[in-house]
Amino acid sequence: MIKRIIEISREPAHLSVRLDQLVVQPIDKDRAEAKTIPCEDIGFVLIDHPQVTITLPALATLADYGAVVVVCGKNHLPSGLLLPMSEHTEVVWRFADQIDAGKPLVKKLWQQVIVAKIRAQAGNLEAGSPTRRLLEEMARQVRSDDAGNSEAQAAKVYWSAWLVPGSTPPLASSVTAEQGIPCDQDFRRDPDALDPLNALLNYGYAVLRAAVARAIVSAGLFPAMGIHHCHRANHFALADDLMEPMRPMVDAVVRQLHRTGRHTEGLTQLNKAALLGVLNQTVALNGETGPLMVALHRYVAGFVRCLRREAGDLAIPVPAG
Repeated sequence: MIKRIIEISREPAHLSVRLDQLVVQPIDKDRAEAKTIPCEDIGFVLIDHPQVTITLPALATLADYGAVVVVCGKNHLPSGLLLPMSEHTEVVWRFADQIDAGKPLVKKLWQQVIVAKIRAQAGNLEAGSPTRRLLEEMARQVRSDDAGNSEAQAAKVYWSAWLVPGSTPPLASSVTAEQGIPCDQDFRRDPDALDPLNALLNYGYAVLRAAVARAIVSAGLFPAMGIHHCHRANHFALADDLMEPMRPMVDAVVRQLHRTGRHTEGLTQLNKAALLGVLNQTVALNGETGPLMVALHRYVAGFVRCLRREAGDLAIPVPAG
């Protein structure tokens, strides 16, 4: 079943629960009637208004039904995440699988993630373009654990062509991080920047991260135990790892907003809706197609099979068609 995404950002409202229904009551009761939504139908509640209040029973009921609550800050970017506690029947075994995963396996899985990410980046570029061919070749050269830092090298190539179809790739000089990578049309990919393009990318990535974290917790895995990201303050390191190949899906939406000029409007409700739509985008996984939100659970289940040595290759969702 496809879960609903509820965004609360237009006006002040009070969120409560009644008979397992989420009640969204506008503060100005004379202007609008309360809306009710079955909690079992909800996958995400995204709150982006400073005058929204929510009751503890509402939070608890949403968590019981497996919904994620995302709270945005003053900059309209997600700043907090409430995930349900996993009730997976094998949660202790899952933790053990993560702990027991040896370095060779972890390095192999990270290699597969980076190969998939670079191929997805190539897929965002014009077919037959020099930059796309270069990225496809770079994907074939990724080593175990990405020992050659192909991810950063590919990022430099990718962002230089992201907004310019058919552009010539830059010289493959060494880079150490995605942050600060130059791009045509005076754009720089910077996770801390507040310009419209970076803000839209950051918003989309945060939503994707929350969706991946939800699938990870549902599978009984410990989200802080990543296969590559390992900062001691990162509670969602595994989500940061597994979301990498899906980042280009967000990039594609933001680029389309740029081409239509809507990116200059920033994080409007319409633009946020377009980015939230990534979770409903049709993807292919193991010969089946369906919404990304559903495929993420099968993606994480496949990751668990790899941890348990029941599968050698990680099946990763890709845009269908």
